[in-house]
Amino acid sequence: MSELSTDGSPEARRRPGRRPGSADTRGQILAAARETFAEKGFDKATVRGIARRAGVDPALVHHYFSGKEGVFVEAMNLPITPDVVLSAITAVPREEVGERLVRLILTIVAEEEARQPVLALVRTAMTNEQMVATIREFLGQALLGRVAEALDVPPVRMEAAFAQMFGVVLVRYVLKLEPLASTDIEDLVKLLTPAIQGYVGPSR
Repeated sequence: MSELSTDGSPEARRRPGRRPGSADTRGQILAAARETFAEKGFDKATVRGIARRAGVDPALVHHYFSGKEGVFVEAMNLPITPDVVLSAITAVPREEVGERLVRLILTIVAEEEARQPVLALVRTAMTNEQMVATIREFLGQALLGRVAEALDVPPVRMEAAFAQMFGVVLVRYVLKLEPLASTDIEDLVKLLTPAIQGYVGPSR
């Protein structure tokens, strides 16, 4: 069967009960994704299940969000996608990966608009076991696992690097502990890069 067209063509009408793309389709998919991830977590959620709940063809989920990882990032208002991280670290020599990761994270969270959804998600996870599991599954599979594979390092190294950077973000923006809270990003990059490079530098 032909792929669903998003322009209302005859191909789009071959699947009874399925809505073609519309101005509201993206929002319908996001609402369905939030409900699905809340119920099933990241592992057990599927593009097909999200599409079924939204009443659209699965092809539209891929069209708008490039698959499950993309729709998760949008549904949770995360400021960066795994693909962006992978592109960033594979675009530089191995000895520059640590600096690239530190700068990327610190630059992104420096913007309050990008930072607040992440912090809100953390607060929710502290009182919601299902959300904890969902975030853990996403980080392990879609983000840290893929980065570790791309760098050919054990996953525990990426988790340690993430833990250190996540701690810095919390202390800087939640606890607002001085002088870390007001230290210039470039100074933090210089301070943190050696440690992060130590985690991700050598290959197996």
